Amino acid sequence: MATPFIVMLSTALKSQANIFSGSFSIIPEQWAASGNFGEVFTSLPIIQFMLNGALVTATIFCIQVLVAVPCAYALAKFDFKGRNILFNCVLWSLLIPPQAVAIPVFLELHSLGLLNSYSALILPWTISVLGIFLMRQFFMAIPDDIMDAARMDGMGEISILIRIMLPMAVPALTAFGILSFIAHWNDFFWPLICLQDVQYFTPPLGIAYFKTDDAGIKYGPLMAAACVITIPLLVVFLAARDKFIQGVSVQAGVK
Repeated sequence: MATPFIVMLSTALKSQANIFSGSFSIIPEQWAASGNFGEVFTSLPIIQFMLNGALVTATIFCIQVLVAVPCAYALAKFDFKGRNILFNCVLWSLLIPPQAVAIPVFLELHSLGLLNSYSALILPWTISVLGIFLMRQFFMAIPDDIMDAARMDGMGEISILIRIMLPMAVPALTAFGILSFIAHWNDFFWPLICLQDVQYFTPPLGIAYFKTDDAGIKYGPLMAAACVITIPLLVVFLAARDKFIQGVSVQAGVK
């Protein structure tokens, strides 16, 4: 699992001639770290790309939570007609790849005049069936007696959700947040087809600029840029790994 990252870092430290030499070695024979990483920050607005990625991923996650948490709470704790059918629809939706509906979504955003904007990057992902599923599984593990006691004290459903359920669901929210952050930070397909202006580019789309028709692919700077945009993922995961493991462990034990 670590091999691609090792090769990525090794390539980022090599010169172009060393990369295209006939032999392969992890330790560079010709070091070019300063040139490769320097080119990342001088030839591209990499900071702008990363700020765009942070803005898009954070906004998507916040809206997904606003939608997924109430839906998951209703599916987990409310007994109403058709609940199982709705939950099965959520499960079936997990089977639909986003590429399958990319063209209809693209045409809809085009008709609304929202292409080539932050809205085009955010709106298609505001409802996460994965988030609904994960949060529903976590809420199922919370005893109903806690909510019954809160209702006897006069709390409404919204208050129960915000003041009781959400604080208990921090591990599940963390696990979902990491999955959402990684998925949308690394997304290349959708930004590629809905963006034209460089000012809106996300990190994966931005570093593709190292491929030119004249010079081909500059693998050294390309891998250096890949290292730079990977750092936020590592920081986020390492900072929240305990909650992530706890959230996934709890959900794995719920049927």
